[in-house]
Amino acid sequence: MKNWYPALIGYRYTSVKRSNHFISFISVISMLGLIIGVALLITVLSVMNGFDRELRTRILGMVPHAVIKPYATMQDWQSVDELVTAHPKVVSAAPFIQIKGMLSASGLVQGAQLNGVLPEEEKTVSIIENHMVQGSLDDLQSGEFRIVLGDMLARQLRVQKGDRVTVVLPEASLTPAGVFPRLKRFTVSGIFRVGADLDGQLALIHLEDAAKVMRMQGYVNGIRLKMDNLFDAPYVSRQLASSLDEAYYSIDW
Repeated sequence: MKNWYPALIGYRYTSVKRSNHFISFISVISMLGLIIGVALLITVLSVMNGFDRELRTRILGMVPHAVIKPYATMQDWQSVDELVTAHPKVVSAAPFIQIKGMLSASGLVQGAQLNGVLPEEEKTVSIIENHMVQGSLDDLQSGEFRIVLGDMLARQLRVQKGDRVTVVLPEASLTPAGVFPRLKRFTVSGIFRVGADLDGQLALIHLEDAAKVMRMQGYVNGIRLKMDNLFDAPYVSRQLASSLDEAYYSIDW
């Protein structure tokens, strides 16, 4: 009987006599307001849960949870890699060389960020291998000067796997004919699609090829970190940077 009390009270105040229509009107408006409020709350929670899932699985699947970088150069990156991966909250780490430049093909030019990576290491800190639509990260081999492009970037340049693109670096080379921007031809070996802005901005090349292009053999720009809990990234990355020495600093997502 107790389960019927709410229904009986609701029926009483929505079906009052003709002389009390105002009370009935107020009751109906109150219930509609409650229904709309609950519906909006459910909708907002669903949107936020969806955003949280996309943030974790897509955006932060490509963007590092944290980065350890040197103020000058990082030469002995292997020892830094061993130290940071020994931390219990660090799942994996990978070195990288970051290059800002332009890609040119078929008379088209697009700005891009090129990341020099080690394919096997990159797979442990990024979801990109799971989103390859052509080729594989393993096709990036040292000395072959191959490049993996985002799907949108490849469409903007109108290239497919096997085509050639020219990397234009914002540095000048002095030749007998004068001063020219530094250029290097790469072969497209793969295309990825993660469904984010990175599809139109990011390209990957092998770490050693990036070192040759940038003339920084044996050096890297930093170490990318993947945490078991991404919300621990600020604290853990600062702790790791301070445990190295004053030559390093951290950046978190």
